[in-house]
Amino acid sequence: MTADNTTNTTSVTDVVGNVRIATVVIYSIISVVGTIGNGLVIYVTGFKMKRTVNSVWFLNLALADFLFTAFLIFTTVSRAQDYHWPFGLFMCRFNTFVTVVNMFASIFLLMTISLDRCLCIWVVVWAQNKRTVCKAQFISAIIWVAAVLHSIPYATYREIKKRGDKTYCGIRDSNVRRNLNIVRLVIGFLIPFLVILVSYVAIGVRAGRLQRMRKRRSRRIIFSVILAFFLCWLPFHFVQFVQLKGSDVFQEIVRCLTVSLAFFNSCLNPILYVFMCDEFQKKLKKSICFVLESALAEDQLSFMSSRSLSSHLSRISRKSGSIAPLEKERAPSSTNSTENKVYITEERETVFID
Repeated sequence: MTADNTTNTTSVTDVVGNVRIATVVIYSIISVVGTIGNGLVIYVTGFKMKRTVNSVWFLNLALADFLFTAFLIFTTVSRAQDYHWPFGLFMCRFNTFVTVVNMFASIFLLMTISLDRCLCIWVVVWAQNKRTVCKAQFISAIIWVAAVLHSIPYATYREIKKRGDKTYCGIRDSNVRRNLNIVRLVIGFLIPFLVILVSYVAIGVRAGRLQRMRKRRSRRIIFSVILAFFLCWLPFHFVQFVQLKGSDVFQEIVRCLTVSLAFFNSCLNPILYVFMCDEFQKKLKKSICFVLESALAEDQLSFMSSRSLSSHLSRISRKSGSIAPLEKERAPSSTNSTENKVYITEERETVFID
């Protein structure tokens, strides 16, 4: 019995260790890919594309995802050390605040984008007259303020807990944790998901009256957006309530997978909402090509040898030497033409005086 218990304990430890390694790898990939992808979106929408309502949405969405993936490095380090938090109480609360505020901002922006697209399709005239960049920026500011207000309690109740040699960052009171999970489920998932679902159903109904090709493309985008949002966030919120009842190896594995899916949504947003835009693709391709062309041109000049330069100059001198005799032959004719011009001018002056 003792040998069996030791074997089971060893196998459980190995499974937990493998799950931790896989989670760290997934978090690292999400952090790198999300930071680079959203950074490109910020660069293109902020500096290359014309400032429009859509570019304002995409810029704020990319900024929220960029901050989320950039601060994911702290969670990755903590997960690599089996949830040990070595950064202190301030970073415990600040990292939670930044993570949650950008999660709410990202979800609220997705909801706003869905409503905006729905209005653009159903109320075309109103959208053309009322949709302005200033209003989009004002709405974006309201979204950030709402995200900050909803995120303050999650950071306030965070505390440092010490167990043995390890320090953990978490919420001690289970009732507070449960209430915050309910608020996050309702405001951070159910309401935005219902708005997104209704908006894209309305878009699909309207798109059914358009051409067949445009209808197929709209259906693909609608299906991908709703499916990505649903798959990434529903398991996360569901497991948050299951996790409160206990913890075992299976729940730990499921929890790590659901959290990874929720984090992965920050990498999908640039693909689903921005990289499908033809203007963004053209601006990004143009910017990258310009950078590459500039770099290659500088390399070509820097690595050009003195011999190639001298040969190039010699070819220019030979060409100039071959052109010189022709200029000498053409000199008399040019002189004659000059004299003719002078003679005609003198005649015109004579006529004018007479």
